Amino acid sequence: MLDRLNQLYPVRYTAFFVALGLTTLSLLVFAASGHGVWMLMVFGFLTAVGIYDLQQTRHAILRNYPIIGHLRFMLEAVRPELRQYFLESETEAAPFSRAQRSLVYARAKGQSDKRPFGTQLDVTATGYEWITHSLAPTHLPDHDFRVHVGGADCAQPYDISLFNVSAMSFGALSANAIMALNKGAYMGNFIHDTGEGSISRYHRVHGGDLIWEIGSGYFGCRDEHGLFSRERFVENAQSPQVKMIEIKLSQGAKPGHGGVLLGPKVTPEIAEARGVGIGEDCVSPSSHSSFSTPLGLLEFMQELRTLSGGKPVGFKLCIGHPWEWFGIAKAIHESRIIPDFIVVDGSEGGTGAAPLEFSDHIGTPLQEGLRLVHNTLVGLNLRDKIRLGASGKIISGFDMARTLALGADWCNSARGFMFALGCIQAQTCHSGNCPTGVTTQDPKRQMALVVPDKAERVRNFHRLTLESLKELLEAAGLSGPSALRLHHFMRRIDAYETRSLARLFHTLPAGALLSSTPAADNTTLPEVFRTYWDGASAQQFMPQTLH
Repeated sequence: MLDRLNQLYPVRYTAFFVALGLTTLSLLVFAASGHGVWMLMVFGFLTAVGIYDLQQTRHAILRNYPIIGHLRFMLEAVRPELRQYFLESETEAAPFSRAQRSLVYARAKGQSDKRPFGTQLDVTATGYEWITHSLAPTHLPDHDFRVHVGGADCAQPYDISLFNVSAMSFGALSANAIMALNKGAYMGNFIHDTGEGSISRYHRVHGGDLIWEIGSGYFGCRDEHGLFSRERFVENAQSPQVKMIEIKLSQGAKPGHGGVLLGPKVTPEIAEARGVGIGEDCVSPSSHSSFSTPLGLLEFMQELRTLSGGKPVGFKLCIGHPWEWFGIAKAIHESRIIPDFIVVDGSEGGTGAAPLEFSDHIGTPLQEGLRLVHNTLVGLNLRDKIRLGASGKIISGFDMARTLALGADWCNSARGFMFALGCIQAQTCHSGNCPTGVTTQDPKRQMALVVPDKAERVRNFHRLTLESLKELLEAAGLSGPSALRLHHFMRRIDAYETRSLARLFHTLPAGALLSSTPAADNTTLPEVFRTYWDGASAQQFMPQTLH
């Protein structure tokens, strides 16, 4: 319904005046029949409701759709019963179920996230997962878990929270959304990834810590030809607000695709942030122009670390061809140019717009991709020198715990924090008609998103999600997040069998890839290493040979 209203009412006041206009017309009709007093009371009531809706700050829907927006909340109130008897369960919507969204909304608002009457999940269904608990629970003093990021070559290391705002650009998100996320990050002492759209004026308003993501378009550090500019990089990189720098190789939602922001959508503010001309097409190529080999990537990374004054520098990727990741790993081992961190993005990640085939069938899911990266670094004795971040449908304490057990040091969330801002999963991100002001550049729609209120919700969501992680760790009898292992998690294989994740995901022994014996002859290695490791090269992304 709201998607249709987006098209019918592009201005927030229109819905208010349409409703009042219809009421006025009805008033005139009924006045002629002797019922004018009752209609006058209705008219006055609706007028008061509409004025209140326009002035309140808690509900973006009501600010954009006064009076009419109440229908959404009325339907929301009765939908559980309708769904229970006639439609679908709480767990069937996609990409996020109503139960998942409700969890985020409750935590963002600081409301109770408790649920009566037991789980709504089918614990006998294939794929059901749980964490095993202890008969000797622990007590942890605080939920503010942090990881130290920065190796031997890093002069300005950073202690990152275990839960942070994943990459979302200004342009994809509205100015108000960016300001609310950054203010929430400032208040909650966690970090905000800029996305490849670079650092806008709205990122700077509240001073929250930033990860500056640099994509193939080099936005914020490009010259007039779209190539990397050292001078412009230094201007942004040495800002005290920038704590870490991330080279984007690929993203989970559409790896290897690139993108174009068409000229009519390139506003003066977007042009200013990205370093492009106003009204000109803003192109993100499918590959980088500053390097073309694994060693070239590391040399570029080392250059950024030097130019930034020694801040932590790493890269983000969604795993595709295994031999390309193996080539990067070999380059790290051979050159000893060690990234401070790597972020693994799963193919289940979201984006404002992507071809269906890319969303559904390109890229490795987070669990498999993360475990491959973790195992490779362990096999090269590099795991303790490189921190791993992870992103891809992580919104709950359990999501975090499982991801940490798979090898991550911290987690990022994009759509989770969008829900905290008020996103209702209308899935109109690409249209500019977002009903809650999160993914639109329409200044009138953005007014629905009130920055101070939503920033508080962002902070609440971060804090309460980490508190839920803390409670899970305590129930499992663990001393902290670093104690999580795959054997703490179980998955149902079928109606008659369950297995530990330790049996489903291989654990590579330390130094296993340093042997002089070819991987193809080492039967103890997983098949992916036996097939692709020997052919991978630090000098080129293409394999030399394939077994």
